[in-house]
Amino acid sequence: MNEVLDRLRGRLVVSCQAYPGEPLRDPDSMRRMALAALHGGAAGIRAQGLDDLRLIRESVDVPIIGLWKDGAEGVYITPTADHAVAVAGTGADVVAFDATGRKRPDGRPIEDTVAAIHAVGRLAMADVSALEEGVRAVELGADVVGTTLSGYTVLGPKPIGPDLDLVEALVAAVPVPVIAEGRIHTPRQAADAMGRGAHSVVVGTAITHPTTITCWFADAVNG
Repeated sequence: MNEVLDRLRGRLVVSCQAYPGEPLRDPDSMRRMALAALHGGAAGIRAQGLDDLRLIRESVDVPIIGLWKDGAEGVYITPTADHAVAVAGTGADVVAFDATGRKRPDGRPIEDTVAAIHAVGRLAMADVSALEEGVRAVELGADVVGTTLSGYTVLGPKPIGPDLDLVEALVAAVPVPVIAEGRIHTPRQAADAMGRGAHSVVVGTAITHPTTITCWFADAVNG
């Protein structure tokens, strides 16, 4: 499975996800979004939901980072070992899961999720919000760490830009690839993340969420 990470080294991964109730919230729309991203030069896809992942897997031969969002608050990104095994069953190469220090819905420790992912021959990606969480996840066997949840687990407003300091700190602290993800909204920010040592960069909203992109422009035009 190291070949999967080698294929993503120094490359862009595009996150193809839509929120419930949105016009694009169906598996085929996300499949088409993934294909469009690949046409633009993406080297991998990150997607959520079992149906989405199965359909995308049937259509692409690039590495897929898969997850299952179950719920809307707390730990809901692949929140249990059972969720992780189900994601692996879709053909996703890497299973992303919430590796923060928050209580998990099934009460089981993170290492159970990592072990379940490895038992079915997939790579485990720890989505973290802080340096300590990333270090701990690697100690428990995570194969790759993502900065996905930085700014999303504490009270108060979200930071405006990506947490590049966390990217750099994780790169210095762990012996596994670090993927920069979260609020990367411009090509310059993506390049800066690579300059901080990221193995690869995941971009979602700025590429695949037209509602948000439209809001950015509408706000600018409306003053």
